[in-house]
Amino acid sequence: MRFPFIPAALIALLTFAVVNPASAQSTHTENTFKLDESSSRPKASIEQVDWLVGDWVGTAFGNRFEEVWNPASAGTMVGFFKLYNDQGVVFYELLVLEEEEGSLSLKVKHFGANFHAWESKEDFVNFKLVKIEPDAIHFSGLSFYRDGPDKINGYIVMKGKEGAVREEPLIYKRRK
Repeated sequence: MRFPFIPAALIALLTFAVVNPASAQSTHTENTFKLDESSSRPKASIEQVDWLVGDWVGTAFGNRFEEVWNPASAGTMVGFFKLYNDQGVVFYELLVLEEEEGSLSLKVKHFGANFHAWESKEDFVNFKLVKIEPDAIHFSGLSFYRDGPDKINGYIVMKGKEGAVREEPLIYKRRK
C-alpha cells in the first residue's frame, strides 16, 4: 500500500520553528518541541549524538523501516532510511546530520519508490536542533529518545490536509 499523504505532510514540516533552551520553549506535541523563529540555536556537537550510529530496524506509519547511521567524520554523520511493506518500498531518505552555526541540523532528502526526488534538486527538509540531552535529541518537529543501547523511540510531527497536527511514532531496534 502506498501513502500519498506522506510527501505533502513531510514537506509541511518545513514550516515548523525550532526550540532553544535559552528561549521560551513550548511543547509542539506530547514528545516534540518548537520555538519562535527568531531564537538562537543551542550549542551542540556531532559527538553528542554518536548513540545514533548503527544499523536499525523498526516500524513507522504502519510499515517497516531500515535506517543506518555511519560514524561521524568531518563534522557530519550520514544516514539512509527505507520505509517498506509487503508490496515494496514506500519511500527512501538520504540523511545528513551536521554541525552548523555551532549547533546541529538534520537535513533530509526524500525519494519515492521510483527514486524520483520529492524536493527539487536544490531543496531538502532541514530539521534544526531545538534541544539536546544526554539521551535525547530534539529537532523542530522531530525527537529521538535513547532507551538503552539498542532502542530509540522517535516522534515526528505530521500536518494533515485540514491543518491538524499529529505525532507519529518511529520505534527503532538495533539490528543484531
